[in-house]
Amino acid sequence: MNNIELSAAFTINERTRPLLDGSVAPAGITLRLSPMESAEMFWRQLEFGEFDVSEMSLSALSRLVADGKSDWLALPVFTLRRFYHTQLLVRADAGITTPADLRGKRAGVPDYIQTSVVWARGVLADEYGVQPSDLTWVMEREADRSLGGALGFVPPPDLRFAFLAPDKSLDRMLLDGELDVLFHYITARNLVDRSRVDLHADARVRTLYPDVAAEAVRYHAATGMYPVNHTVVVRRSVIERYPWVALNIVDAFNAAAERVVRRLVDGLGPYVAGGLVAKSVRDAVAVDPWPYSVRRSRNELDTLLRYLHEQRITSRRVNAEELFAPTTLAL
Repeated sequence: MNNIELSAAFTINERTRPLLDGSVAPAGITLRLSPMESAEMFWRQLEFGEFDVSEMSLSALSRLVADGKSDWLALPVFTLRRFYHTQLLVRADAGITTPADLRGKRAGVPDYIQTSVVWARGVLADEYGVQPSDLTWVMEREADRSLGGALGFVPPPDLRFAFLAPDKSLDRMLLDGELDVLFHYITARNLVDRSRVDLHADARVRTLYPDVAAEAVRYHAATGMYPVNHTVVVRRSVIERYPWVALNIVDAFNAAAERVVRRLVDGLGPYVAGGLVAKSVRDAVAVDPWPYSVRRSRNELDTLLRYLHEQRITSRRVNAEELFAPTTLAL
């Protein structure tokens, strides 16, 4: 059987690199690959549907499904996970020392509905009682180059919300005292974002949590969750014609993930042999905390889908089964 050829776009990271460099390939499929920043990729997919396979914002996909008009089926391949509420950056002189201090503050986001920001708002509401309506929101991306614009999202009327002026950027507004906190910001050059300053190197800016790692550990111990963000989608018409495509692509991503884990384990080998690192540490590293599975990521998926509805980004509560290709649901 000849391979089918599909256009594809992925970000460049350790979990996608084996597919991008061709060292791992899905059986029966030739991918015509375009490495791309995720913000630009999502917008191009939502606006123009340029690729048969790509990463996709779970927030955007859920919005499409809630509106009954998704041309995409997801695979339970989560190419990005982070503890997003720990990434908030605050101006050092803004008087923000705890999450509760965010009430009444001016918050900047690249895109109000992006998944990382949805997670951060949801965790703040669940863990600290800070609601989205407690802040004023300013969005950097222009309406016609944003996830929200491509999806027809209109901010709830009771939400204090504005777009940045065309000559403004989130990084400069934070440094100039026009914003108090950034829930997320992106400095990589792409078609939709403007910020370029490395705020982590500026003494006027600090993370909300003094010890980011400790907060991540606390949150994971309390909830058991490692929040998911990007998933991989395939054009629905492709899967309807070639149902085997879904699992073949998942298998390829699992092979790529195994390489990541094996590299970490092998890298610790000399340290274990030399007595510098305990064997138990190497054995713990050998268990991938990043499962490509609906079943094993169910808590994260259900929580995100709840947040999307609570934040009025989706018109109804979407079920995880609605997002994914049917052949992948048992993974």
